[in-house]
Order: sequence, then structure tokens, then C-alpha cells
Amino acid sequence: MRKLTYYVACSVDGFIGDATGDGTAMLAYLDEEFLDFLRTEYPETVPTHGRRALGFDDLENRRFDTIVQGRASYDLALKEGIPSAYAHLRQYVASRTLAVSPSPDVEIVADGLVDKVRELKAEDGDLGIYLCGGSRVAGELYDEIDELVIKTYPVVYGTGMPMFAAGSDLTRFGLTGTRTFGNGAVVRTYARQR
Repeated sequence: MRKLTYYVACSVDGFIGDATGDGTAMLAYLDEEFLDFLRTEYPETVPTHGRRALGFDDLENRRFDTIVQGRASYDLALKEGIPSAYAHLRQYVASRTLAVSPSPDVEIVADGLVDKVRELKAEDGDLGIYLCGGSRVAGELYDEIDELVIKTYPVVYGTGMPMFAAGSDLTRFGLTGTRTFGNGAVVRTYARQR
């Protein structure tokens, strides 16, 4: 069974962006040390155009071969004229409003997102599924999430978009790793305790 990993950036107070979902304030922490971490540990989580710009578009995927994201996350690249932001991964976008995919490489999932993710998890393979966001999609897929990788940046929004938009039952996750950075960022990894 493949894992679904919610790999997400958040503020110290647990928001993935401000009230509109804008998380660009956290981009200031992508310094050389943090980029080296991404390059060596999670290269596939960087969009294809970003990998090219940073000079590591030739790296193999280490952890994921599939991405699931919501419409708002997908729109960030689409608004820049990039209809297939993660060309190095199989791409699924959860959207009830996007009727036709702007790219043949992106499959739109209008209904049955949980069933689609269960189908993807049941596939054979050594690599997992990257849940990119956003908040509503993470809430909808909450029971399917096997692992959390939380990149916490030393900023406080005070209010904003939470990691999970929907309420959920108390669920325990066990800490499996922590990495700290000179810029104050911390990456924590948790496995769901089932």
C-alpha cells in the first residue's frame, strides 16, 4: 500500500497562508541550506519550472511519483501560464469548477476524490503520493493521510488558512523525524498511528 503524505508549509501558529491562502511570506526562508534540503530529500516537491531554474531538474523522484492538489494550489502555476507545473509527476487536481483540464498531463477529479486516492494508494510501487494542498482538500482526505511532513517557518499570521479546513476527530500521529535550519525553519515528520 502506498502512502499519502501531506507535505505542507505553515507558520508557527499553524496557518498555510493568510486569510486568502497567500503563503508567499514563507518564501523568504528558501535560503541555500533549505534549498539543499529540498534538492537532496524532496526534489519532486519543487515544480518542474522551479527545478529547472535551480538546476536540479535531472534528479530522480525520491519519495513521490504522484501529486494531488486542490484547484487553488493548481491555479498558482496556471495563472503564470503553466498548465502542468509538476510534469515529473502524475498530476491530479480536485476541482468541481474546472470542467476541462488545461493540460493532457493533468487529470481533473470532480467527484469521488477519496475513492480516487484510495485507488492510487492501492497501486503497486515504491513511491508515494504527495498531497500538495490546499486546506479543503486536506480536510476531505484527512482519514487517508498516512504521513505529515510539516515545514514550519518562523512567521506568525495571527489568522489565516488552517492546515485542515474541515473538522475531524482526534487522531494521533507519532513523530518520526525533525530537522532544524539556521534560518529558524523546522521540518517535522509524523506517521499516523493506526
